[in-house]
Amino acid sequence: MPSGSDTTEEAVSGTTPDGPVPSARPGSTAPAGRPGRARRLLALVRREAPRTGLAVVFGVALGLAFPPYDLWPLSLVAVAALSLLTRGRTARQGAWTGLVFGLPFFLILLKWLHVVGWDAVVGLSIAEALFVALLGAGLAVTSRLPAWPLWAGCLWVAQEWARDRLPFGGFPWGRLAFANTGSPFTPLAALGGAPLVTFAVALAGALLAACAAALWGLRGNGTVRRAVTALEAFGLAAAVTLAGLLVPVPTKADDTVDIAVVQGNVQQAGMDFLGRPMKILDNHATATEKLAADIKAGRAKKPDLVIWPENSSDLDPFQYPQAYDRIDEAVKAIGVPVLVGALVDHPSKKGYVFNEGIVWDPKKGPGASYTKQHPVPFGEYVPFREQLSKIITRFQRVPRDFYPGDHTGLLNVGPARLGDVICFEVAYDEIVHDTVGAGARALVIQTNNATYGRTGQPEQQLAMSKLRAVEHGRAVVTAATSGISAVVAPDGRITHRIPEFTQGVVSARIPLRDETTLADRVGAAPEWALAIVGLLSCAAAVIVGRRGRTKDEKGQQ
Repeated sequence: MPSGSDTTEEAVSGTTPDGPVPSARPGSTAPAGRPGRARRLLALVRREAPRTGLAVVFGVALGLAFPPYDLWPLSLVAVAALSLLTRGRTARQGAWTGLVFGLPFFLILLKWLHVVGWDAVVGLSIAEALFVALLGAGLAVTSRLPAWPLWAGCLWVAQEWARDRLPFGGFPWGRLAFANTGSPFTPLAALGGAPLVTFAVALAGALLAACAAALWGLRGNGTVRRAVTALEAFGLAAAVTLAGLLVPVPTKADDTVDIAVVQGNVQQAGMDFLGRPMKILDNHATATEKLAADIKAGRAKKPDLVIWPENSSDLDPFQYPQAYDRIDEAVKAIGVPVLVGALVDHPSKKGYVFNEGIVWDPKKGPGASYTKQHPVPFGEYVPFREQLSKIITRFQRVPRDFYPGDHTGLLNVGPARLGDVICFEVAYDEIVHDTVGAGARALVIQTNNATYGRTGQPEQQLAMSKLRAVEHGRAVVTAATSGISAVVAPDGRITHRIPEFTQGVVSARIPLRDETTLADRVGAAPEWALAIVGLLSCAAAVIVGRRGRTKDEKGQQ
C-alpha cells in the first residue's frame, strides 16, 4: 500500500468520472470534493429542468381533465406524457418525474380545500403526489420490458388501489375514471367498475406514448418496422378508446317510483355555512311544506317519497324537541315518507355523533336509519386528536368525532328499496358495491357541499355519481343542502338538476332495477388482478435488469 504522502496527493488532486477535482487550498477545512459536487448538482439541475418543466405542465393538464373543467381527452395526453418522460429512466429519476407531475395535478384538483386553508391543499397534495412518485418509479423500470404500455396501465390501477386505502382509509379523489364519466371509456364501468375505466384510459395513453416514441425514432433514418410499430400502437390506442362504445348499458326498469328531492339551501358558503341553529332545518321543512301546498292546489304531483340531504337537520332531533317537531310537521304536511339527514349524538360515547339518514314516516315518525361508514379523517374525525390539536389549533373546529356505522345503507323508503350513501362515500368502490349487493334498486347520495360551494368540488362529486350509475345500472339521486342536487339515469345522463345555492325541489320518476351488472358480480377482482400484475411487472423488470448487469460484468472480465 502506498505511503501516506502519496495517498494524500492523490486525494487532493485526483480525478473523477466527471473530470478533475480541484485541489484544496492550503489550510482550507472544506472537503476537497465539494466544488465538484456543486458543479455536478448544477449540471444535473440544468439537464433535468426541461423534463421537470414538462412534467409540471402535463400534471396541470391532468387536473384540467377533471370537473369543473371536464376536458377528459387531456387525461390521455397526460398519461402519454408521463409515460414518455419516465421511459428509459432509472427508478429514482422516474420517482422525481412522478412527484413533479403529481403535485401540480393535485393542487389543481384539490384547490377547493382552500376553504379550510391553503396549507391543507398543499399538505394533502404532497401526500397524494407521493403515490404518483412511486408510479413514476414503476413506469421507469418497466419501460424496458416488452409490452410496456400494458404494464403501465396496470401500474396506474395499482397506484389508485393504494391511494384508495392508505392512510386512514385512503382518499380516492383523482382517479382517472372520475375524469371519464362522459367519455367513450365510461361504459366499461359496467364491466369492471372504476378500476377497469382507469386501466383502459391509462393503457390507451401509454399506447399513444409508444406511438410517439416510434415516430420519434423515424426521424433521420427511419425504417418500415418503426412505422408499422407506430401504426400498430395508434390503432390499439384507438381500439381501446372506442371499445367502451360496444358495451351495452342496461337501463330497462323493473318498476318506477315518483320522488321529490328537496334542496333547502344554506345562509352562506364556507366553513360557517350553518348560520343560526334550526336555519337549515327550517329551510328544508319550508320547501317541503311549499311542495305540499302546490300538491294540494293541483300545481304539482304528489311523490311516493321525499329525499332531504345530509345534515338537513342541523340539530339532533332526538335531543332537541323543536327539531323533532319541525321535521314531523313537514313530513305530515307532505304525507309521504321522507329520508332525513341528521347528526345524532352517540347514545353511550360522549363526544361522538352519528351521521345518519333517517326514514321519517308521516304516521310512525322516525324509523330505520343508515349511519355513514367512512367518516372523513381530519374533517369528520381527528386521528390522534389529543396530540395533534395541541399543534394544529384548527382541529378544534371539529369538536366531535363521527362514529362509523357498521352496515350498508339499504332502506325501505315508502314503496322503494333504496341504497343510501352519504357524501364522500360515493368515491369508495366497496361501499357502493356492497349497498347494491344488499338489494338496493336505486341509489341516493345524501351530501352537504355547502363548505365547498362554488369551488368545483360539487361538480367533481356529481361526476362520481354519474360513474356509479353506469357501474351498477342504477338511477342515482344526489340530494345536497346547497347543490348540486340532481337525478342521474342508469346510463349516466343527468336528467334533472338544481343549481348551487338555490332553494328548490326536483320532482322525477326514476327507474327501479333488480338486474345487476357484470361489475356488480365480479366486485373488486379486476382491481386486485390488475394491481398485482402491475407490481409483478416491477419485480420482473428488476430481475431482468440485474441479469443484464451480470452479463455485462462477465463480458468485461
